[in-house]
Amino acid sequence: MTELSHLRADGSAHMVDVTDKKVTRREASAQAVLVTTPEVVAKIADGSLPKGEALGTARLAGIMGAKQTSTLIPLCHPLPLTKLSVDLEPQHDRVRIVATAVTNGVTGVEMEALTAASISALTLYDMIKAVDKNAVITDVLVLAKSGGKSGDWSRP
Repeated sequence: MTELSHLRADGSAHMVDVTDKKVTRREASAQAVLVTTPEVVAKIADGSLPKGEALGTARLAGIMGAKQTSTLIPLCHPLPLTKLSVDLEPQHDRVRIVATAVTNGVTGVEMEALTAASISALTLYDMIKAVDKNAVITDVLVLAKSGGKSGDWSRP
């Protein structure tokens, strides 16, 4: 069995030492999908929800959330994000959220992209729960990453 990088010999978790890793441009994209009804998606798109304009609120929440990733996920390293974008795409009965995080650093930004997409989806859920308690957040996943020793990867 290969050694797990986040475990010490005694089995306790620790933050991996990335001191000697090379600084490279790192980028990752992730998504989350909020599934609701076509009527609610129309309200999201036209800004007529009881809580107000949801798309802008969710976008800002995702950006703010990504900047807090290392305080939310215990073994994540704090990273200086150089770019964070959150795109929300209203579709028939869902809103697809795609977040992209970029840094020049020694470790990847997949967790920051996942956090941005997730927090955006949670914010949308909060904005619509008064009109659809049955909404579901689904398909939270990494779409692609680039940079670092392991190179580029994208979901087939």
